[in-house]
Amino acid sequence: MTIWFVTGTDTGVGKTVATAALVAVLRADGRSPYVVKPAQTGVEPDEIGDLDDIRRLTGGVPGHEGARLRLPLAPDTAARLEGVDLPALAAQHEALLDAAAHHDVLVEGAGGILVRVGADWNLLDLAQSVAHRGIEVAFVVVARSGLGTLNHAALTVAAIQSRDLPVAGVLIGSWPDDPDLASEQNLLDLPTLTGVPVLGRIPEGAGRYDDQSFTAAAPTWLQLPAG
Repeated sequence: MTIWFVTGTDTGVGKTVATAALVAVLRADGRSPYVVKPAQTGVEPDEIGDLDDIRRLTGGVPGHEGARLRLPLAPDTAARLEGVDLPALAAQHEALLDAAAHHDVLVEGAGGILVRVGADWNLLDLAQSVAHRGIEVAFVVVARSGLGTLNHAALTVAAIQSRDLPVAGVLIGSWPDDPDLASEQNLLDLPTLTGVPVLGRIPEGAGRYDDQSFTAAAPTWLQLPAG
């Protein structure tokens, strides 16, 4: 089993829809996905969160949400202001190992790669901790299509690789119906700048699909490396 860490070059780049698409692609490949959202911010206790959106788009998927915070801030910042304790790295580590015994696990981060999703840890720390236990891990970097994404994507990939962690590739989180010149060229330049492939493009508005349309279409939008 593999633990896939879904991170972004920034906030609002389409990580949640991308994670849902990855669920559909893994299922189409005969695998059993499980989704983890270590920390959800900017959502009231009775509101729909990212994991709920993923379940809506995929027709349901097992998973769990670690902490839920009302303030629309980085998780550790929101937790500090709200007086909430975030899960410790060791606890999240063990939860991932348990899930990975039976599933391919998808871990959706918050914001960019260096944002702390715990009191003193980020996705890189979590990925390293499970990789040291012999679990196969891989990062998917969700990026914007337009101007500025080359630098953001290259920096994100470099940060991951600086920890000797593998990057499966870059995934465009929202590909416009009428892409501009920058978007078209970025698609060509991203592999050169980052050193990793572009896995695919999720069409703009895919988050509004019903579950049957979404799960049928997702495997045509992206392809994960064999393995």
